[in-house]
Amino acid sequence: MKAIRVQQFGGPEVLKIETIPDLQPGAGQVLVKVHAAGVNPFETYQRTGTYAIKPQLPYTPGADAAGTVISVGAGVQRVRAGDRVYVAGNLTGSYAEQTLCLESQAHPLPKNVSFQQGAAMGVTYGTAYRALFQKAHSLPNETILVHGASGGVGVAAIQLARAHGMTVIGTAGSEQGRALVRDNGAHHVLDHSKGSVAEEVKKLTAGRGANVILEMLANKNLAQDLSMLAVRGRIVVIGSRGNIEINPRDAMTRDGMILGMTLWNTPEEDLSRIHAALVSALESGVARPVIGKELPLAEASRAHEEIMKPGSYGKIVLVP
Repeated sequence: MKAIRVQQFGGPEVLKIETIPDLQPGAGQVLVKVHAAGVNPFETYQRTGTYAIKPQLPYTPGADAAGTVISVGAGVQRVRAGDRVYVAGNLTGSYAEQTLCLESQAHPLPKNVSFQQGAAMGVTYGTAYRALFQKAHSLPNETILVHGASGGVGVAAIQLARAHGMTVIGTAGSEQGRALVRDNGAHHVLDHSKGSVAEEVKKLTAGRGANVILEMLANKNLAQDLSMLAVRGRIVVIGSRGNIEINPRDAMTRDGMILGMTLWNTPEEDLSRIHAALVSALESGVARPVIGKELPLAEASRAHEEIMKPGSYGKIVLVP
């Protein structure tokens, strides 16, 4: 089979397509033919060797995929050969024609959902759901601010929050991105390149501030987030690329909470709840992954360049 392999840490150019042996499932494992693989920002950090989770070389990148089950190992009961599934986490990497995962990592892909959309579920929607409901404990009637709402996690958060009965404010840096945010259910859309987000959020909330803020770039926005947080509000830090200085009094005066998260720390029981909810959201149409770019598997290096550019728009997927 064909797979992207990383033989040494470095820039996007280290992503090389190679031919490697086909995979075989062991006990409790599922072998999936990959029809689409999701590309996530953390995979670019892993490729450089600077991420907290450092894979052993050589390796195949990728956490997310969607496809059809080829075969299953002993003891597997929930899925069988021929099933359409999305894969949230795996054992062998998803930038490939095949991937091996545990039975618990393979989830039903409804017929109304494309493989490309399925490849957007694991990290993207899993992160949005955990941030919204398991970390921030978001409630109907609350106001949520989603930074970088035109990206994969942002779009997922808008859809889930809107269906939950929240008032949704989303930010994006381009006209195309703001249109996407609006089309996916945000009540209010702001331009985060103008530097007036805090004032506009206060106006939209009659001075109360946002109850929940999802932060994708904490090293840039966290101090400002605290200034527009409602009393007993919660900020969930999903992404950061450096350090920032904040005034703790801004949190103290609001009884505010800053909650860090990474999907990799999620307990197995919580993961099963997340994906039970997400499969239902796909079936009902609440979850509607937006694919921004589709690239051939061999162009994985280009995908890694694209995902780090400003002005994110939907999900990037690789297609074998």
